[in-house]
Amino acid sequence: MSVFSLEKILVLQERDRKRLLFEQQLTAVPHDIAAIEARIAAEKSAIETAKAEWHGLEAKKKTLETEIKSAEEKIGKYKNQQLLVRKNDEYQALAHEIVTMQTAIGAMEETEIGIMLQIDEAKTKFTAAEGELKSNISGHEGKICALRERGAQLEADVKEAQAAVAAARVEVPEPQLRIYDRIAVKPGHPVCVAISGTKCGGCHLKVPTHIEVQARAEHELTTCDQCGRIVFLEKH
Repeated sequence: MSVFSLEKILVLQERDRKRLLFEQQLTAVPHDIAAIEARIAAEKSAIETAKAEWHGLEAKKKTLETEIKSAEEKIGKYKNQQLLVRKNDEYQALAHEIVTMQTAIGAMEETEIGIMLQIDEAKTKFTAAEGELKSNISGHEGKICALRERGAQLEADVKEAQAAVAAARVEVPEPQLRIYDRIAVKPGHPVCVAISGTKCGGCHLKVPTHIEVQARAEHELTTCDQCGRIVFLEKH
């Protein structure tokens, strides 16, 4: 293989490397956008949860207020009945009902106070979460916009890189190109590597003397007898 042919294979490899890098970066863009959208969704979900907790407590408070009002009305009813009864046992029975209802009202009012404190906490939590989201959402949307612009640029870069690879492939003789393609099946797998010292730059195993001599002569394409990569000696 002539020096000229080796140089063309190295050009092809470098252009393939750039193409693969651009393609990998382009593939990552939708995943990065999805990750940011997931963060936005999570923050919105946290807000909805905080809002639901707040509203749920408000509903409990209203229910208690209704129950307290109902109990107070019953007390008023029992007191009116006391004015009408003539028997002492009936009067005492109504008095017992009044005391029982007053005790229940006291317990409900204590519960109501606890719920009111919880409402304040839930409202504060909701307001903080809503404020944080409003603060973050602009940044999230900015990142998504930048990623979409990056994706558009990468699409152009990929097309340009693919065209460059196609142009480089035309310059490589068909027999050598077949060998190159066979080795390049694994993405990111270097096809051409330099012999460093007496070792293959790919598998790092010692290269037999006849392989090193063949690579130095540069009359034909030389491959490592261990990993199959194209090997060459760097010019110093």
